[in-house]
Amino acid sequence: MNYKIALIRGDGIGPEVVGEAVKVMDAVGQKFGHTFEYVDVLMGGCAIDAVGCSYPEGTAEKCRACDAVLLGAVGGPKWGHSTEAEKRPETALLSIRKDLGLYANLRPAALRPALADACPLKKETAEKGIDLMMVRELTGGIYFGKKNRCQTEDRGEEASDLLAYSELEIERIGRRAFELARLRRKKVSSVDKANVLESSRLWRQVMHRLKEEYPDVDYEDVLVDNAAMQLVRDPGQFDVVVTENMFGDILSDEASMITGSIGLLPSASIGDSAPGLYEPIHGSAPDIAGQDKANPIATILSVAMMFRYSFRLPREAEAIEKAVDAVLAEGWRTADIAKEGETAAGTRKMGALIRERI
Repeated sequence: MNYKIALIRGDGIGPEVVGEAVKVMDAVGQKFGHTFEYVDVLMGGCAIDAVGCSYPEGTAEKCRACDAVLLGAVGGPKWGHSTEAEKRPETALLSIRKDLGLYANLRPAALRPALADACPLKKETAEKGIDLMMVRELTGGIYFGKKNRCQTEDRGEEASDLLAYSELEIERIGRRAFELARLRRKKVSSVDKANVLESSRLWRQVMHRLKEEYPDVDYEDVLVDNAAMQLVRDPGQFDVVVTENMFGDILSDEASMITGSIGLLPSASIGDSAPGLYEPIHGSAPDIAGQDKANPIATILSVAMMFRYSFRLPREAEAIEKAVDAVLAEGWRTADIAKEGETAAGTRKMGALIRERI
């Protein structure tokens, strides 16, 4: 099979980690008989420097013409102070998600066996194991709602952001969560704030209707503040966690930290028909860009998610995941996960080791 992949190399360490991920894809292609065509797409801070805006015209069209999109990282302090939306890298991320209809963000948080001692939680908690999937609604809610500012007579300037969800938006993300749970341990935890927010009450209403269609999947409602506490107290209780955009943004970052390092965690943003977008959850880390220090594992594992969810090639995905685990089990570490006194492998060395195991 031949696959066409859009590469958004982005800013900071983005080009470095994408470069190693591409080499891993090629290694998988050689092993399993696939070929890949790569199309470079400009987006983020580098696009601001090149053409004056973070999301150049035609970006979505170039991505739609491909089978999947691999994104390194965008942004950095260099572009963090602009008041113009088109000159902020994060605007490009919101735009591409909306334009491609990528409403479901999948963020696995798994404590890899060789790194159990890196978990910041109590040893007895970590030993229970952590393997959960955060399913975040990505194109609705407060991030995309109507925004307003007005001047009041007695309170100064006032700002508001509308948190709005429709039944359709809730149902499609809820269905994704139930279908994923059927492939895992068959449990869905739906996170909301239904004791306060009307949008959450609608969320819970739709989720309760959906759960009747999936009698083989255990279901529970969890208030967002309790979910935050439970992720620290006993993350092993969770399988698939589904929630709205802002809650998911916060909780998925919390879940990532209990695994020891954000440098290990991939993500996927998918819709119903458009190519999925795959990216590490870490940022562009401009302070180490170009120094061969970045951890490429999260981006490489994002490629594994690409094989699993976009290409429906589970054997290829497992080959990457097993290669990563083998390298870590042998004691290889990049700087972000190395203990004091350990010699850290560079970006290129870690990528080469993973390719060798494949």
